[in-house]
Amino acid sequence: MESSLRYGGDSKSLKIHAKEKYPVNSNIQLQLHGELDTRIGAPTYLSAMIRHLYPDISASVDTGVQYTRHEKLRYSVRGKKAFPMTADGLINFNIKGRFNIDKELRESESRGAAELTWVIFNFKKDQDLRFKVGYEIIDKIPYFQIRENNWTFNADSKGKWNVRYDL
Repeated sequence: MESSLRYGGDSKSLKIHAKEKYPVNSNIQLQLHGELDTRIGAPTYLSAMIRHLYPDISASVDTGVQYTRHEKLRYSVRGKKAFPMTADGLINFNIKGRFNIDKELRESESRGAAELTWVIFNFKKDQDLRFKVGYEIIDKIPYFQIRENNWTFNADSKGKWNVRYDL
């Protein structure tokens, strides 16, 4: 199980996040997520997704359901495609999109982004870095991410930020 501690400037509370992947076959996984908000002592996010991996074209498609405390139950479809820019795959151009719709099939939300990632293994001894710069197409918001081993910092041009520590 993958677990992390998360804190964001908009929530003002520490969240405990857990994710488990169950292989169905070599290219399909059942992926479960959950998040517990320590301020309110209750789950704020639950998700069950079937992920179809397409390793020969560096892509994935996910379908499933999400439950959030505010939006309730939603159906979700996500996709991601990576375009390696170097032979070693350490620099990639990614496109990704997501479509959510409520259980009554009335209210929907679409998101899409284009991003450039650069991974540096052994930046220092036992220290790997990943830099990500992206643009959220629908909301027109640039964002970036810096990841160092277990620590991740995300921020966007609207002032939204969060920090994650992978346990």
